[in-house]
Amino acid sequence: MGDATVANVTIRPEEAAHFAALAKDWWNPRGSSAMLHRLNPVRLAYIRDAIDTHWGRNADDPRPLSGKRALDVGCGAGLLAEPLARLGAEVTGLDAAAENVAVAATHAAGAGLAITYRHGELAALEAEPFDLVTCMEVIEHVADKPAFVAQLARHLAPGGLLALSTPNRTQRSRVLLVGAAEAVGMVPRGTHRWDDFVTPEELRDLLAAAGLTMSEPQGIAFSPAKGLHLSDDLALNYIVTARRQ
Repeated sequence: MGDATVANVTIRPEEAAHFAALAKDWWNPRGSSAMLHRLNPVRLAYIRDAIDTHWGRNADDPRPLSGKRALDVGCGAGLLAEPLARLGAEVTGLDAAAENVAVAATHAAGAGLAITYRHGELAALEAEPFDLVTCMEVIEHVADKPAFVAQLARHLAPGGLLALSTPNRTQRSRVLLVGAAEAVGMVPRGTHRWDDFVTPEELRDLLAAAGLTMSEPQGIAFSPAKGLHLSDDLALNYIVTARRQ
């Protein structure tokens, strides 16, 4: 399930409308975005470890992004942007749906967090550099993936870090993420188009074409005992980092 949609020539209008309709329920951990609430701690653990490794931070530092600028692309209502701000970053969140940005800004204000939220196209965002760019569950909603990845690279500062997660295009993801999850209401119907899922090999090529080197992918798997967790199993969902070549 995507954290949002990013509108430019790469995005389908119906994708933005789909996520806009979920805006008011985004922060409800038992609502339509419940799966994102379960997924977010797993992604955050991965990102925190990547931050510490990339910038040589101490794992005990509560604000490892202090002095850094972060851009969360497809920010939705701010589920990831707010933790990034608490880690010390100066955060900008971008989303295609105005409804999402409005909910995100209201929630951040209530939490006392100074986050800049913008509604619009990634291509239209000023080409200011960001030390950290995050893009969680978004690329699978994008029509022109090479153009979109090029824009992500355009906003990444020299020495910066990109973190990106997305479902893998496998038979298991077709059955479980699209078929079963949407059938039982774990994910809102119409969220995913399986044909638009990106394999790790395809993502590596997309990033390389934009001048970025991808890390080895880490799977995000599910088991009854562990719930959602980082894994070597890439069949459903995976997360990577990338940096300039």
